[in-house]
Order: sequence, then C-alpha cells, then structure tokens
Amino acid sequence: MTNNNSYQVLIVDDHPLMRRGIRQLLETEASFDVVGEASNGAEAISLANRLEPDLILLDLNMKGLSGLDTLHALRRDGISSRVVVLTVSDAPADIYALVDAGADGYLLKDSDPETLLDNIFQGAIHGDAFSEQVKAHLERRKDHQSQSSPFASLTERELDVVQEVARGLSNKQIADTLHISEETVKVHIRNLLRKLNVRSRVAATVLFLENRGL
Repeated sequence: MTNNNSYQVLIVDDHPLMRRGIRQLLETEASFDVVGEASNGAEAISLANRLEPDLILLDLNMKGLSGLDTLHALRRDGISSRVVVLTVSDAPADIYALVDAGADGYLLKDSDPETLLDNIFQGAIHGDAFSEQVKAHLERRKDHQSQSSPFASLTERELDVVQEVARGLSNKQIADTLHISEETVKVHIRNLLRKLNVRSRVAATVLFLENRGL
C-alpha cells in the first residue's frame, strides 16, 4: 500500500475504451497512480493479489465473472483494498447486492467527470463514495430497515464478527475464532461500522448489546 499522498488504483472493466477514459480522468489528479488494468474478474483477482492497490474501480456487468462475483472473491482472498463499483446500473437490487457484499462505494458512469473524480477521491480516502441517485436508494432502504433491527443489513459473517467484537476480542482473536485472516476481519469491521452508521467498535458493541444481547 502507498502513503497518504498517493493512491494506487486498479481499473477493472471489460471495455477498453472505458478503461482508457477512466485512466485519463484519474491521470488529471496527481494523487492517483493507475498501477494496473483488468478486462475481467479473474484477471482483476490476480492483479489485486499481486499489486495490493489502495483502490479498485470495479465494473458491475462484465463477461465471465460479474462485478458481484469478483467482489466476493476479492473479499474471500482477504484483499483489503477499497473497492468502488463504477457502473451504468442504478437498479436498487444491484446497489444493495454490491453494498451488502462489501463495496466501499457505488458510482454511476454517467456522472459529471469532475463530480466522478471527487467521488473516487472520497472513496480512496474514506471508503464512502456514492452517487446522489445511489445515496437516495440507500437512504430509502435505511428508513425501511430502521423500522426493524439496525442489524438487518449485515451479512451472516458480519454478524459473527460484531458478536465477537462485542465480546471484547481483538482482530487477531476474531480471525482465529472464525478461521479467517486478520485483514478480512478488518474489512468486515469497516463494512459493518458503515452499515450500522457508527464510528467505533465501542459504539457497535453498545448497539449490539441494546438490540441483540449475547
């Protein structure tokens, strides 16, 4: 991984012209260093493991492995890079599926170039990059879920992790308990904190004890 002044980026898209356009856009900002391009999911997984980029820009609809399948595979491999989906689809089902799978952002390709660049930069730094239409869909879902448990949006593995967090276990202890890597634990914690809209392990623990108990 790089220092905070530069972010290594891997572009994943099955359209050469789109990859070139994204690269040219990123090259207008000195903070980005495009270290690789992949034309399919399998190539993306291989490059991500080898390059360990800070940020992966991932297309959703690709031949072979879909963006969703690729994201699942990246997280299974313990890739801790921030993953921002860059797609034409604003379908709620696609948005929810990718966010629930651990995407750090979801941006639409038809966004204004300057806005898109700002959003990608936001994703690289904070892992919170969403187009306005996408935010609207997520807010509607959050409003619906707030009427039930705040944990409804968590995956089964994220529920496992937050339960161990609530028990006071460290990342290493959680990794040993759940038989996953420590990097994967960090990714799960990052995602569940965002989904629960809390900023710390302590806040997540309090929320867990209030809503679920041990």
